[in-house]
Amino acid sequence: MACPRGKVIGGSSSINGMIYVRGHARDFDHWRESGAEGWSYADVLPYFQRMENWDDGGHGGDPDWRGTKGPLHVSRGKRDNPLVQAFVEAGEQAGYPVTSDYNGEQQEGFGPFDMTVHKGARWSAAKAYLRPAQATGRCLVAQGLARKVIIEEGRATGVDMGGYKISAEREVILAASSLNSPKLLMLSGIGPAAHLAEHGINVIADRAGVGQNLQDHLELYIQMAASQPVSLFKYWNLFGKAYVGARWLLSRTGPGASNGFESSAFIRSAAGVDYPDIQYHFLPMAVRYDGKAAAEGHGFQAHVGPMRSPSRGQVTLRSADPEDAPRIAFNYMAHDKDWQDFRTCIRLTREIFAQEAFAAFTRHEIQPGAGAQSDAALDDFIREHVESAYHPCGTCKIGAATDPMAVVDPECRVIGVDNLRVADSSIFPRITNGNLNAPSIMTGEKAADHILGRRLAPSNAKPWMHPDWQTQQR
Repeated sequence: MACPRGKVIGGSSSINGMIYVRGHARDFDHWRESGAEGWSYADVLPYFQRMENWDDGGHGGDPDWRGTKGPLHVSRGKRDNPLVQAFVEAGEQAGYPVTSDYNGEQQEGFGPFDMTVHKGARWSAAKAYLRPAQATGRCLVAQGLARKVIIEEGRATGVDMGGYKISAEREVILAASSLNSPKLLMLSGIGPAAHLAEHGINVIADRAGVGQNLQDHLELYIQMAASQPVSLFKYWNLFGKAYVGARWLLSRTGPGASNGFESSAFIRSAAGVDYPDIQYHFLPMAVRYDGKAAAEGHGFQAHVGPMRSPSRGQVTLRSADPEDAPRIAFNYMAHDKDWQDFRTCIRLTREIFAQEAFAAFTRHEIQPGAGAQSDAALDDFIREHVESAYHPCGTCKIGAATDPMAVVDPECRVIGVDNLRVADSSIFPRITNGNLNAPSIMTGEKAADHILGRRLAPSNAKPWMHPDWQTQQR
């Protein structure tokens, strides 16, 4: 399976799908319960608010829960395609809640998607943070391959860039992703001692958790053929693409000004699940991730997948050569629960697409196809078609300093080494609901305050939980 990362200024925020999901309040409360003291939802909400410059686009929302003065622009699409509206209506008809803002008080339900787009163009972390910092003259970008952190007498003093070294008067902060931050730590002598010894690397700090606890979201595309020419397929030809491109270049408007994902949903898979464990991305077109349109022509699809897989993988060194890519073993679908959860996702999606809201638009099911009904048939489809949502995290998890599997403490400091921190999605103890760009940026925003020795006051906001979650699935 493909495992791309953004090898460009702005990292993966410069190549991602631009979807903005904070995560559920319970995700962060679980972090705190896991030993990440000071990272509960009450603690992180003020940082989400501080970093946002939110524009609801006239589609409603929870302004009291959002931020409007931060560097990261967050907006919504036009939502003028009838299929986009039909998805939310179908969810309501199926008995699920509707939410005006899944990033506000209530995540659970069907509603509009947020995206990191400003005036029709991608708004990456580079645009939000790096370019303004460079403009001050106090931030320099050095190009090259970081080979290892230089550690002298238990203290990080710089970074080896191969042909030259960068010295650090105070601290070194790694934000190289959940795949490369653990690689850099291990190359620097921080990690499982036996594994480092295999590669002849001198052990500076024996931390068993470095590279472990790797998590991701998987998803399937449930595709339907449309009975009306209302999907984005009308632009899937030479003239249509030229029109979309020209309009975007000239005015930053039209279909090219949206990521295409304008309706979403977060639902619970069963009674007794306390908060959503299934996410939907709805797209008004039937298309593969590689950009090849379905042979059926007009259509639509829901990307669906479970949020909290019990499977855990690992990132390990291929060799002691920094030029070598790490070994990445996600260990996907390792538990029977993974298979049960995906079957549930498919069946719940079919029920949603069978609602009256889609009756005027539906021709037939493209995939899995009406013939795939049994558990065995669905498992075959899952095995063949499951895709990564590109949400790797967890390989340098945050926790109590006494936790043998923790890599950083609640101040983001690498345990066992002075003056070294990690501030990216690798510190997540458990994956959050939805796409990881927002909580990754929040991690950087909050880590900055830890580095500066300050902290925003916790929020008193109380997020919505389904009042009957113990006995009802919806």
